[in-house]
Amino acid sequence: MYNPSLANSEQGRIALLWVLRYPWWAVPFAFLSMAIFRLPLWLNRRVLFWRLMGSGRNGTFDIVPDFQQWSVLVVLPATEQAAAQQCRHSQQLLRRYAGRFISGWVRLLCSQQQALLLHPREGHGLWNGQPAFGQVPRKGVDWQGPIAVLTRATIRLSRASAFWKHVDAVAQQMAKAPGFVASYGIGEIPFIKQATFSLWQSKEHMMAFAYQLPMHKEVVRKTHAEKWYSEDMFMRFAVLQVWNLPALEPYVQSGDWLAA
Repeated sequence: MYNPSLANSEQGRIALLWVLRYPWWAVPFAFLSMAIFRLPLWLNRRVLFWRLMGSGRNGTFDIVPDFQQWSVLVVLPATEQAAAQQCRHSQQLLRRYAGRFISGWVRLLCSQQQALLLHPREGHGLWNGQPAFGQVPRKGVDWQGPIAVLTRATIRLSRASAFWKHVDAVAQQMAKAPGFVASYGIGEIPFIKQATFSLWQSKEHMMAFAYQLPMHKEVVRKTHAEKWYSEDMFMRFAVLQVWNLPALEPYVQSGDWLAA
């Protein structure tokens, strides 16, 4: 959802992504959360934009859902960055920016939660017609340190079979790529509104995969040539801080996201 009353807050934005994992017995509560979390997020005056999403298996676009894994994305004014970075654990972060009800729900029912604090640096596209991350340049200033990449699309029904036919091969190549840390398949509507959120040690590693792997380059070409998407978004983020993501923590601590 987009908060139109804060639409002109273009002094810069940050984003928070929580990846939540439920035990099997709590899966019905995970489905329920996608409905009842909407009200507290809609009422939250700090939040500029938010989304509640399910997940695919294998950490990428996947036609098979993972009913145990769900995610919450919120976008905030950049003025919240210092306060967010002072949160010592993910639960404290969740309580501050998602509210007591959601944080209490997660504490009671989730077996695992990971969180990332992100700064959108470059990208393009809209999310359901909205500039979710504000005014972001297509090509920003380079930085040192880890990078997160969001690739989101609304897939045309007439092109869905072509899209899904190419997903697995690219995902397997990404998982083997140098500098790859982790990825999550997230989405609002199964099969149609899908996204991959991937984490890399550096922008150089991500660029090597995106532009030097022939298979990936060909799939990107086909998405445009064959018009697979009715809407798409591609966004790169500097990773400012992580909670419960030990594989990425050394790179976050050594990175300088403001470096030119």
